[in-house]
Amino acid sequence: MRIAVDAMGGDYAPREIVVGAVEAASGLDNVDSIILVGDETAIRRELDAYGKAHTSIKIHHASEAIDMGESPAIAVRKKKDSSINRCADLVKSGEADALVSAGNTGAVVVASSLKLRTLEGVQRPAIATVMPTMKKNPFVLIDAGANVECTPQILAQFAVMGSAYSRHILGVDNPVVGLLSIGGEDSKGNDVTKEAFKMLEKSQLNFRGNVEGHDLFVGDTHVIVCDGFTGNVVLKTSESVAKAITKRIKDEFTASPLRMFGAMFLRGAIKSMKQTMDPELYGGAPLLGVNGVSIITHGASTYRAIYHAVRVARDSLHHHLNNLIVEDIRKNGL
Repeated sequence: MRIAVDAMGGDYAPREIVVGAVEAASGLDNVDSIILVGDETAIRRELDAYGKAHTSIKIHHASEAIDMGESPAIAVRKKKDSSINRCADLVKSGEADALVSAGNTGAVVVASSLKLRTLEGVQRPAIATVMPTMKKNPFVLIDAGANVECTPQILAQFAVMGSAYSRHILGVDNPVVGLLSIGGEDSKGNDVTKEAFKMLEKSQLNFRGNVEGHDLFVGDTHVIVCDGFTGNVVLKTSESVAKAITKRIKDEFTASPLRMFGAMFLRGAIKSMKQTMDPELYGGAPLLGVNGVSIITHGASTYRAIYHAVRVARDSLHHHLNNLIVEDIRKNGL
């Protein structure tokens, strides 16, 4: 398997990207090569500084990079030699089997969609974000930002794609699927969600019906479906709440010497909880539905996030996830 990694994307590029790629090349089975895409001089400098090069690491020079604040559509069109574009080009040409980027999310979506196109039968690709719950199993939020407006059929297809990802990549035997709405009854929601509800009821998915915001992190639903506008609001709000809670806990534990002493006894539990809630361990968000494997990681990704993103790309290829998605969409008549 050959994975193209955008070395210029993210807040800590290229250093953290290079380190993560080298660690993945060294530590992951069945990854034949990792192609670092970006400014060759900068990449080689980081490889030399890291001092842990690997024979399977290759470099594909790209003279441009797309900044986080740039308009995705305009940047993809104008910066043809950007690292994001070149990653997608490598997958399109068959020189790479998958791509990973911590760069501009919109640009990754646009480049992947335009260059790789969608799978047979898929109307729109969707970002599937894996999020922690109060139980051991995480849930898949789909769509997390690729499609602001959706038809009922598109939402139903998201459910199929998210269920396939949960089953084959996250290892959930029979994923429970929920449709995010403003009430649990099938009469609640707008016209789009009501019609999508009817489609999902007739599908072969393990559909539990509507779920509300307070159901998200309980852990009883493995795939939660919504349009990209709603999903992105949910994602960003969740990140903000997590940061606020983390800061508040830290402030409370360090408010006095006595509390600091007590916190020492909770160190193990806090560390375990932090690891369980760590989004970097989930390997980024796949753009499901494109004719290739495209993994989008957070802009603040460290080397660990890149390592796990490469792992998820490898697992998606190993399980032939795209073939399974096409088969499931056909099977469900969507």
